[in-house]
Amino acid sequence: MNKDESIRYATKFTEDLLSFFGINVAVDSTADEEVIQLSVPSTSLNSLLIGKNADNLRSLQYLVSMALVANNAEITRVNVDIADYKRQRADRLTEKAEHWIEKVRTTGEPMTLDLNPADRRIIHKLAEDYSDITTHSEGEGKDRRIIISKI
Repeated sequence: MNKDESIRYATKFTEDLLSFFGINVAVDSTADEEVIQLSVPSTSLNSLLIGKNADNLRSLQYLVSMALVANNAEITRVNVDIADYKRQRADRLTEKAEHWIEKVRTTGEPMTLDLNPADRRIIHKLAEDYSDITTHSEGEGKDRRIIISKI
């Protein structure tokens, strides 16, 4: 399945999965070279779809990704966002991270944070904007942490 077919398949799969829960919405989709972005509009079931700590959202994303893998899709990485939840979360995390970075810059002491992979990626990307700050991750699996430190 080529790139365009992968995008169409992921969109249709997500819409069909949501319809199982009685949510009949049109899912917007875009893609870059590596990731299909699926945007689900706000509904009365946002909290169910997102779940506690976004567990349901990550599960939905995983299901779509595995469906793409099973169908030999060219693109299998998927980012599902429901009612702009991820974008708003990223904005809040970026704001917090700026405070953490300032604290590291002021004290000179490294800061270790227990964050999920997506949140760590946001911090790594933000830290690239600071010439005197570096970040790296340590540990494996659920024990992986991000360390923000001064260069």
